[in-house]
Amino acid sequence: MAEKGRNFVLVVEDDMDIRNLLTRFLSQQGYAVASAMTAAEVLAVLAGRTPDIVLLDLMLPQESGHAICRLIRERSVAPIIMVTALADVRDRIAGLDLGADDYVSKPFDLGELAARIRAVLRRPSGNAAAVTHEPKHGYSFGNWTFVPEKRALYSTEGIRMTLTGAETDLLLLLWNHAGELLSRQRIIELLYNTPGAVEERTIDLLVSRLRRKLAHGGRQLEMLRTVRGDGYVFDPGPAVSHKGAADR
Repeated sequence: MAEKGRNFVLVVEDDMDIRNLLTRFLSQQGYAVASAMTAAEVLAVLAGRTPDIVLLDLMLPQESGHAICRLIRERSVAPIIMVTALADVRDRIAGLDLGADDYVSKPFDLGELAARIRAVLRRPSGNAAAVTHEPKHGYSFGNWTFVPEKRALYSTEGIRMTLTGAETDLLLLLWNHAGELLSRQRIIELLYNTPGAVEERTIDLLVSRLRRKLAHGGRQLEMLRTVRGDGYVFDPGPAVSHKGAADR
């Protein structure tokens, strides 16, 4: 049972030696830790308490790590770090597209893994548990109203698009720096408070995910532009406004 008051890490790993190593190491780092190796065990943990972060092995015996990533993302906005021995970059991209926030490769350095965990947990939105109180404001642009407290976008056509914690943090960051050219490294520094906390490719995939969700707003809006070789610019247009969203 995870102790209240400590960040709660869920380790999904089928290799007993690695699972025990991670559980022992993270406990020594001050985290509350639960472990699982099947989808049923993951669901049992999620039913009891929402983790603050998930470490997910992609190579599991009964279900694929990608399937479990999807299962977790359907039920929780907890950040997910994939821990993988898969060499094919397509496997990592698939995991990031499903909502994972970062990945580390096996064999991994425990110090690096601990730094990645701290970086993700330091993101501005903090604890990954769902916010239950009503938001005071949304941010309107294009066809969307963005409600960070609900981690959601609402379109004028009635579409509700759920965002992950990383997507919410990125969109809020872009909103606060609208019109500015932000390099990938600058985005990493602002999101994680640590230069080099994640790879630049992780930011590219996160932007790609967010861009696809914004494209569901009824018409294609080039609000999030890539400046080749330099980074990204978020241009929400002239009709930007703050709007009450408590009735959403």
